[in-house]
Amino acid sequence: MHDTSELFGGLELGGTKCVALVARGTAIVDSASFPTTDPAATLGAVTGWLSAAQARHGVLSGIGIASFGPLELAPERADYGCITRTTKPGWDGADILGAVRAGFAVPVGIDTDVGGAALAEARWGAATAARVSVYLTIGTGIGGGVVVDGRSVRGLVHPEMGHVRVRRRADDSFAGACVFHGDCLEGLASGPAIAARTGQGGTTLAADHPVWRDVADEIAELATMLILTLGPQRIAIGGGVGQGQPQLLPMIRSAVAARLGGYVPVIDAAALDSLIGHPGLGDRAGPLGAIAVAMDAAAAS
Repeated sequence: MHDTSELFGGLELGGTKCVALVARGTAIVDSASFPTTDPAATLGAVTGWLSAAQARHGVLSGIGIASFGPLELAPERADYGCITRTTKPGWDGADILGAVRAGFAVPVGIDTDVGGAALAEARWGAATAARVSVYLTIGTGIGGGVVVDGRSVRGLVHPEMGHVRVRRRADDSFAGACVFHGDCLEGLASGPAIAARTGQGGTTLAADHPVWRDVADEIAELATMLILTLGPQRIAIGGGVGQGQPQLLPMIRSAVAARLGGYVPVIDAAALDSLIGHPGLGDRAGPLGAIAVAMDAAAAS
């Protein structure tokens, strides 16, 4: 039977590549990937593709942007929808939202890439039963999104979980790889940080390399803080490091249990197995996050 549900467009903008797609619900109708170069070329390529896709598949009901950041997400600010300060050369101040709105007469929404993925997980993935859920990505960078009652959480700024400071081994002298904070979580446990700590990329390290114990402990520090501050019913851990190292998840759960020290009675080993896991949507959480943002933009218009 012909699917007559609404068609939405999505842009998942990453620091290395950008994915443009159109979808009906979770059914991706068409997609394409583009390298992230300079803002004008990259945004021109993805919006051009979306325009052509609309001509091929039908009128879009809305477009969602799930972008790397940091982003300004306060609608009352003049730089709403712009990247603020980023380590990606040439992208400081880039007007992501404005570039997309200029080409389409449909509602356009924007969130961080992890905020979008968190929405997708809450709507269609492993967090559908959770009132409060978190999506973490551990990869080239570290970021997190929070969803409460179906809405992405943002306040003065959007969550910047990768830049919290965590406790470390007393004899760990690594200075950290974050250009802003040195040994924040991203500076310790992201892919580039692991490479700087060990002298080789994470994909070439043995599963029993000592660095993985440090990485698991450091991620567990954040997960424990999230449990004690937000009380999430699901923490999904994605990203190239988060999903690419199967040994990490049980190590993180064990380290979280040790840090909680039995203080939260409802969280035992079995509860941690369901509380901390990988995204139910796998690597589709990111692109479908952009579609979830599009749906919300259309619903609010």
